[in-house]
Amino acid sequence: MILLEPHNVIIQTTLGEKIIKPSSLDVSFVDYDGVRFHMSTPEKKTALLLSMHIRCWDQLVQYGALDVLKREYGSLLKPSAEPEYNVSLEIDLEQVPSGTEEREVFIMSVALFKRNALAAPFELAFNTQKQLEASGSGQGELMEIHYRDEEAIYVQASADRVTVIFSTVFADETDRIFGKVFLQEFVDARRQPAIQNAPQVLYSNRDPPLEIRHLTLRKSEDIGYVTFVLFPRHFSNPTIQQATISHIQLFRDYLHYHIKCSKAYMHSRMRHRVAEFQKVLNRAKQEVATGEKKTVTGRTMQMR
Repeated sequence: MILLEPHNVIIQTTLGEKIIKPSSLDVSFVDYDGVRFHMSTPEKKTALLLSMHIRCWDQLVQYGALDVLKREYGSLLKPSAEPEYNVSLEIDLEQVPSGTEEREVFIMSVALFKRNALAAPFELAFNTQKQLEASGSGQGELMEIHYRDEEAIYVQASADRVTVIFSTVFADETDRIFGKVFLQEFVDARRQPAIQNAPQVLYSNRDPPLEIRHLTLRKSEDIGYVTFVLFPRHFSNPTIQQATISHIQLFRDYLHYHIKCSKAYMHSRMRHRVAEFQKVLNRAKQEVATGEKKTVTGRTMQMR
């Protein structure tokens, strides 16, 4: 299995090139989940503007996204965003750290722009869980992040855990079958002694889990719900917490990416088998003998 990277590669490579050799720039691109980016130099070559438009921005702001971005980027965060975008960073290429390691760390932090914005509800849930654990009971707010059409992430903290639910739409019946098999592997994998501490994974089709059953949701056979149960051991350590947030954000992209890879592999195997069968059929064809033969009287007979 291939793990997707949490950072945006286009931002990483473009920013690295422009730091070395500043030049005029105006490029727009879209990430896996429909998040739009725009990198440009509207004023001068050494002033790079990075803007992001994310569908669920208002919900992220409600859960503390601006506070997280201010903590991560400080003065780089512009008070007002570029038109048609939600948030912008202004980077002075002349003020970028000169050391190689410091520069790579800076570039990576900018490439994690979307990841850091989406981290806000998870950090809030983890902090709420600690408070509820101290009080001994209670349940936190159910946070909804509608980051795609008809798909959402639901996060809720309780005294002993944080529950994360993904709703995902499968395009066709084949994807639904692949997804069910793939998710069953998640459940079975926890039986291995080496990874028994991994988060619990539950999957349901059509009917939503109990935590979100009170919401008005569309019920259909093409909708699946994946539930992750995170315990304090998955986020008590700051380093583990950041890794948990990065990995769980990418779950939906990870799932559908591997479904597409599995389908592509099976199609390639099917084409290979058809080609092999065609070779067998071609070898089975009888060759027709051609030539000339003469009779006793010397006449020529054409054999076809």
